[in-house]
Amino acid sequence: PEETVTSSFASFIHAARPEHLSQTVRQRSKRMILDSIGVGLVGSTTRVFDIALRYCRLYSSVAVSSVYGKPGVKLSPTLAAFTNGVATHSMDFDDTWHPATHPSGAVLPALLAASQMLPQNTKPNGLDFLLAFNVGLEVQGRLMHFSTEAHNIPKRFHPPSVVGTLGSAAATAKLLSLSSAQCCHALGIAASLAGAPMANAATQAKPLHVGNATRLGLEAALLAARGMEANPLILDDVPGCSGFSAFYGVYQPKPLSAPGEHHEFLLEKQDIAFKRFPAHLGMHWVVDAALSVRNLFVNYAGSFCPSLIRSIMLKIPVSKYINRPFPSSEHQARHSFQFNACTALLDGEVGLGSFSESSIQRQELRELLDKVVVEHPEDNVANFDKMYGEVALLLHSGDVLTGKCDTFYGHWRKPLSKESLLKKFRSNASHVLPEEKIEAIITLVDNLENLSDSSQL
Repeated sequence: PEETVTSSFASFIHAARPEHLSQTVRQRSKRMILDSIGVGLVGSTTRVFDIALRYCRLYSSVAVSSVYGKPGVKLSPTLAAFTNGVATHSMDFDDTWHPATHPSGAVLPALLAASQMLPQNTKPNGLDFLLAFNVGLEVQGRLMHFSTEAHNIPKRFHPPSVVGTLGSAAATAKLLSLSSAQCCHALGIAASLAGAPMANAATQAKPLHVGNATRLGLEAALLAARGMEANPLILDDVPGCSGFSAFYGVYQPKPLSAPGEHHEFLLEKQDIAFKRFPAHLGMHWVVDAALSVRNLFVNYAGSFCPSLIRSIMLKIPVSKYINRPFPSSEHQARHSFQFNACTALLDGEVGLGSFSESSIQRQELRELLDKVVVEHPEDNVANFDKMYGEVALLLHSGDVLTGKCDTFYGHWRKPLSKESLLKKFRSNASHVLPEEKIEAIITLVDNLENLSDSSQL
């Protein structure tokens, strides 16, 4: 039969082998796995995680899969994947790619849960686990490239709820060694389970998008393994009948080449962005710009003195859901250019504690927010590969001090060092784990290819 876009993806998932992963891809993906685990662990301390966990514990089922930050607590594989996915995105601290999505959180919890679900004599080894993880990343990345609309900060669907669901299905299908036909059906089933609106950004419902993506992708693979079928052209552009194209206004799918010497994984071409503090990725540009101008101001005035500032000019791209002048909740604050810029100016940093209720409600912070004016320069587009952040302080003296950031530290063009990534992981994990377990996880991930049983992770 003639090859279709959908069948090419299914063939790729089925045919991918560990030797197809370059050393660069292995190393970058292991950094992602370590960071994602740390983010999930600190995310297990949040209120939204507690709500999700209490919900999942209502169900009595085969409890074999572990939950982030809760020693001794186990759930069914799909509910463990859901809960851990919620933890991963609960603080908006998880990795980000371009075109914009959160790739690890949609895949890793499903693989962790599935590896514990499988019988002892069929446990995947660490190399199988790493391969499945990268298959899930590759499928997400390729699907994002089918639409130019996806290259910009989204307006309709939250990307991990769309491509993440299919990425989870692909990764789990690979880990379960499904046939090419079953992989095809897993993608089709996942497409019927995908999608969440951007209107729920900056609310407690947003972490559910990642939780559902990883859970429902796992469910799609399990259903396909048990014989459920779906449209075998789900990824193709079939006139008059929307498949995956329903999520995009402009959709131009292309077949995925077979893994091997002529295929280069997207992670080989472009690294990932790791966040230094728990907020929407766009915030990292304005924070670095604010820190830069704060240093200028301290040199100018001897200390940071807000009373000398007449107004604060932010030059940011047009993106409605992250343009929030006066956020009133933790999740709104994580999605506010104004809040993050002013917090960086006031405190000289942005961290976990910056999003507490007491920090958000500070009078001195509110006074700074009152001084903010926003501009949207035409050359500052809502695109994580092209945008910039600029913060200018207009002083009562008439002087103007300006800080600008084109590429923040942690962006794929300016990756975190190994030392910075480990520091972030240790800090996050320390909220729920003792030091010896933290170091054990670092060692396990670093030597993942040599692990005989990936469920040890």
